[in-house]
Amino acid sequence: MPKHAEELMELAVEAAQSRHLPEFLEQFARRAARMLDAVWGGVAVYRGRETELYSMAGSSDPTFQGGTDWLISRALECPNNVESRAIPKEIAAALQFSGDPGTAVFVRIAASDNERLGTLCLFRRRKSLSADEKRLLHALASHAALSLENFRRFSQLERSKRQWVEDIDAISDYIVVHDRAWNIVRTNRSLASHLGVPPVALVGKAMSSLRQIAETGSDLACPFCQDTQRTREEYVAASAERIFLVSTSRTPGISDDDTRTIHVLKDITDRREAERRYRELFDSIQEGLFFATPEGRFLDVNDAMVRMLGYGSREELLRADVSPHLYPAPEAREKFLRALSERGVLRNYEETLRRKDGTLLHTLQNITAVRDARGHIAQVRGLMLDVTEQKTFQSQLQRERDFNQKILNTTQSMILVLDTAGLISYANRRCYEAGYQESELIGHRLVDWVEGSHREDFDAALETTANGHQVENLELRVRRSDGSMGHFSISLSPMRDEQNTVNSVVVVMTDITDAALLQAKLAHSEKMATIGRLVSGVAHEVNNPLAAILGFTDLLLENPEVPGSAREDLQIILQETQRTKDIVQDLLSFARQRPVQRELVRVNSVLRQTIKLRGYDFASHGVEVVEEFEETLAPALGDSQQLQQVFLNILNNAYDAVQEAGQRGKIKIQTRRNAEMIEVAISDNGTGIADPQRIFDPFYTTKQVGKGTGLGLSICYGIVRAHGGEIQCWNNEAGAGSTFVVRIPVATESALAVAAAKEAGR
Repeated sequence: MPKHAEELMELAVEAAQSRHLPEFLEQFARRAARMLDAVWGGVAVYRGRETELYSMAGSSDPTFQGGTDWLISRALECPNNVESRAIPKEIAAALQFSGDPGTAVFVRIAASDNERLGTLCLFRRRKSLSADEKRLLHALASHAALSLENFRRFSQLERSKRQWVEDIDAISDYIVVHDRAWNIVRTNRSLASHLGVPPVALVGKAMSSLRQIAETGSDLACPFCQDTQRTREEYVAASAERIFLVSTSRTPGISDDDTRTIHVLKDITDRREAERRYRELFDSIQEGLFFATPEGRFLDVNDAMVRMLGYGSREELLRADVSPHLYPAPEAREKFLRALSERGVLRNYEETLRRKDGTLLHTLQNITAVRDARGHIAQVRGLMLDVTEQKTFQSQLQRERDFNQKILNTTQSMILVLDTAGLISYANRRCYEAGYQESELIGHRLVDWVEGSHREDFDAALETTANGHQVENLELRVRRSDGSMGHFSISLSPMRDEQNTVNSVVVVMTDITDAALLQAKLAHSEKMATIGRLVSGVAHEVNNPLAAILGFTDLLLENPEVPGSAREDLQIILQETQRTKDIVQDLLSFARQRPVQRELVRVNSVLRQTIKLRGYDFASHGVEVVEEFEETLAPALGDSQQLQQVFLNILNNAYDAVQEAGQRGKIKIQTRRNAEMIEVAISDNGTGIADPQRIFDPFYTTKQVGKGTGLGLSICYGIVRAHGGEIQCWNNEAGAGSTFVVRIPVATESALAVAAAKEAGR
């Protein structure tokens, strides 16, 4: 070993200086063969599943090509650090060994972590190895392992460096690195290509040469630097044509007094243009657009939204937390959030908001909830349409339509509509009250009802009206429904279409046969004028049956074919139309009481019919109705329609109360017999009654203007008292709504006998 120490040192120097692995391994194999007195030497290097052999004669030594496979396989099988094997005869012959074929020596080359890097292979004539030779082989294996590890690390470093350069050059953003002296140290290929030069041509140039690309307006020598004290910056730099987002990072350089500054320029011209177009589109939309937090604070709004809410600028609206001010009713906000959370999207959602000046804003909204990864609402986005004007117009139109309908149905004159040929197309309720049948009027000529001697006058008046002139107070004799002739005052008025052409004639007929009747009609008209002034205030009393009619009509219209069950719905519509007349008569009877019609009444049946009338509204607004009826309840004696009006009025008030409460509504209805009285209790979980002591006073109401006159419960009180019963109310415990109790007498045995006799006589 001492005599080989110098060679081992030379080998270590060669390993440290060599940068070409095949050349070093060939020299290493030659030196190892000489030091171990071998005729041939080689190193098998393992790279994954592949093995490459480097020999003293070169990696393509033709002498041993035939034995390469054997050599590599034996090298892979070498389990120990040093192992000897006999050389096969064919390989010994190729080596020109005579006699003893010689010995192949295999030395394992392992890394510091014991990873197998390769095997040193030697062919010797001698079979045995001395102790010094084994130590020498171990030393050679250690040098080989150290060299292979260094070569592998150097190779990895070179590949990593090349890969880093390729990665930087593959980035489409512009990248430039400069030193503290403002000179370019490195650029990527994208920036160099933009300038039309190779990357190496830019190295060493001043950063000021890049001002043609863009600059931030800084006075520094670098057009992209703003604050040299900060390690990271991000800002926008622009040229005449392009806009860049500049990301700046500063890191220590090679020496302690140097600093490297890295600028990454991302072209955001297209993005800025898209943002500009988006903002223009956003602000040009006439509907209000908004982004808001779930708590109601606006994140962004367009100009239309600012105008709608009455604020001076977008900044003012975004700066202020207006959510508490927006909602006139605080519970409306909670209701909105619940609906949005359940459905995620709200289409044509109607909401009333409050402007900055306090005025109300009626809106129609389309809302979308944006959820985060956990499913929670992170943002609310919506489009808002101002429908205040339409809402006002619709309300006014509805009031006028209701008013006109009431006038048509309550007037004591017969009103008909004729086409220009004189055929009847419409007749008001008064015509049918006078005894005329619909089949006798609709589609027939009105002149046929006029006395023969007066028909010529009527035809002349009709022709005059068809030419656009009105005819007033034409007195003619007309046949009544009972066949008798009466004296009528007739007025004809033309109706025009969009082209101002007369397309129909309105005929108002008043029977003036009896002067006394005329006087009575005048007195009645005077009384109706007084009632007419109250009509707008008591609209909800008439709207109750109308709402039921509309509800069942909607159900019929939704069906493509009317089913067999439609007969019951049609019957309800007819009953409710008649009941509308009775309600108006009840309003009149407030001053002139009408006697109660006495007949047997099944209270449970009346209640079920009444509940069914409001069933559509209850179901569509989530109001639960609980029925607890005593099925063996005895009948009462009274007027079923008036009792139905009482129950419907109480149910309507209960419905309004639970809606105002802003929670899931519940109405419970109970019936039972208490001694000689039938007791009906209607409870709700609404807002309760402000003053139970005054609730039955005429014209006392707690509802908003236009939603009630205070006559409903007063009329109910009169109806119940007329039946010999009583009505009471009180607030439930803990403020959970209110309860109304109606008590009416059970029918006596004599009344039951009379009713049975009437039934038998039919």
